[in-house]
Formats: sequence, structure tokens, C-alpha cells
Amino acid sequence: MITLSVVVPVRDGERFIADALTSLCRNARHDFEFIVVNDGSVDATGEIIEDFLPDLPGLTVLRNPAPVGLADARNTGLSAASGRYVTFMDGDDWLAPGYLAQLVAAIDGLGCDFVRTDHVQVEGRKRVLHRAPMTQRGVVLNPRDAILPASTRTMVDYPYAWAGIYRRSLQDLLHFPGSLHTAEDRPWIWRLHREAATFAVASLAGVFYRRLVSGSLTQVGDERQLHFFDAFDLVFKDLEPEFMPKAVRNFCALLAHHLGLADRFTPALRARFEERGAQMMRALPRELVAASVARMSLERETTLRALVPDLPPSPYIRVRRDREES
Repeated sequence: MITLSVVVPVRDGERFIADALTSLCRNARHDFEFIVVNDGSVDATGEIIEDFLPDLPGLTVLRNPAPVGLADARNTGLSAASGRYVTFMDGDDWLAPGYLAQLVAAIDGLGCDFVRTDHVQVEGRKRVLHRAPMTQRGVVLNPRDAILPASTRTMVDYPYAWAGIYRRSLQDLLHFPGSLHTAEDRPWIWRLHREAATFAVASLAGVFYRRLVSGSLTQVGDERQLHFFDAFDLVFKDLEPEFMPKAVRNFCALLAHHLGLADRFTPALRARFEERGAQMMRALPRELVAASVARMSLERETTLRALVPDLPPSPYIRVRRDREES
């Protein structure tokens, strides 16, 4: 019987995959399996993974001849998983020794559908603890209750699939939209919180997440970034009215963030990105968009209003500007 399946997608990860697999060796247990999906790598990633076969019990290597993207690579690993529980790790991250056993103990003890955790963000030598945005820890909760309020950061603003452990019996809820090559975790986390029955947050921080890695999708400014809009189309699809203010605010904040990084785009791609952003803002309820934009910083508000100049003003604008002027 396999207790835990760990799914590790990787593409051209020769710089970091050895660190990732070494950390799995320090977490290995006879009832754990490790499914590494080599997503069409053309560097030495495959050879490095093969070198770990004698040292990492339970290691299975799957290879896509051509890259299919992070979402479908994860789905490939999920389809091969046999554990009672499943978790994820990206090929450029690593885990603290003993972390996976702590994850299993947490979900075993709580008996819920999934458990989310904190993580450590890594930039060079810098380490910063990032906490899941939930004050209640170690108690079983309704996932839908962790979506709101709209005005503050909640669990749907913390989409990292690798920051948690999930019952494999959730089945389709764990699969990612394979059509997306970026932002695939946004509709994934929304659907999980809308449709799963129970969850909890545990104060564990054993995932070390490398940021600003060259070649990662967060750093690449190609057409895949347009999938951000496709991802939010899926978030908004059949969304209950009670959650619409949160989803609109979530979308507007992330759109402003991406536009702030748009120097990575070619002029043509930036124009397409702005066009898609304007179209989507106009398609959403105008009063919710206006309220969301008005609550942002003046810089972000200006950026978004440039896309939709006829966006109506909101009372929040007058309140905030009155405060600024006073």
C-alpha cells in the first residue's frame, strides 16, 4: 500500500533537479512513491534523474517526448499515482528533511480532504517565510468559507499546488486545466475550494520555493502569458454570485501586477495583452470592477483605468482621495 505519491514535473531543469531529488531522498519512506515527469527536456535533466534511481526508493520516471506544459505534466503524474494521498513539488524547489512525513501525519490526524501549508520563498541566499492566509490552524473547515471576504487576501489568493497534501479520492478536482501553460493553478484552487468538502491549514513550512529562476514561466514574456485570461475565464465560468466580487478583485489585482511587468513583452504582445485585459474588464460587472479598481494603489488604478477610460468612478475613490488630500 502506497501512502503518498509525490508528483514532480520538470523541463530542462539540469541546474536544480539534483537538489530536488536529494531532498526527496531525505524524505523517502517505504510507503512513499516519487513520480518524476520529464516534460520533453533537451538538456541533461533526464540523465541526472536516472542517476537517482539506485538512491531513491519508489522513484518512477515518466518522459514526454515533446513538452506538454506544467498542467498536463502534473496530470500525467496524477494518472500514474497510486497513493492514498498526493502532493506536488516543482523541479527547481526542494523539501526540508522529514517534511513529507509531517504532511501525512497532519492529514491523517485531521481526516479532511486536503491540508494547505506555509512555505519558504528563496531568492538567492534570502529566505522569507510565507504563511497561508488563514488564521485558524489545525482545525477542519469548509473550503467555501475560506474564499471570502473579497477585500482581504484569502486561500484562493494562495494557489500554490505544492503547498499542501490532498486525498487522491478527490480525483478530477486535483487535475489541472491542460489547455493552460500558465496560471493553471488559479482555476484549480478556485474549483478545489468551491467543490471539496473539508480542508485545514497546518503550520508547516517545509517547501523551499525558488523565485526569479530564469526560464520559469513567471519570468518568460511570450504568448503563454495570455493564458492568464483563459485561466480566469474558467474561474468565472458558472461562478456563484456570492463569490463574484472576490473573483473580480482577484482578477483586477493580478492584471495590474502583470501589466506592471509588461516590459518583458514585445510591443505586439503587450498590445494583445492590454486588449484582452480591456475586453475582460468590460465583460465583468462594471460596478464590481469599479469598486475593485478604486481600492487599489493609485499607480495600479491608473494602469487599469487606462485600459477602460470610461470605467465609472466609485465612492471609494472620493473617500480615499479626501483622506490623501487631508
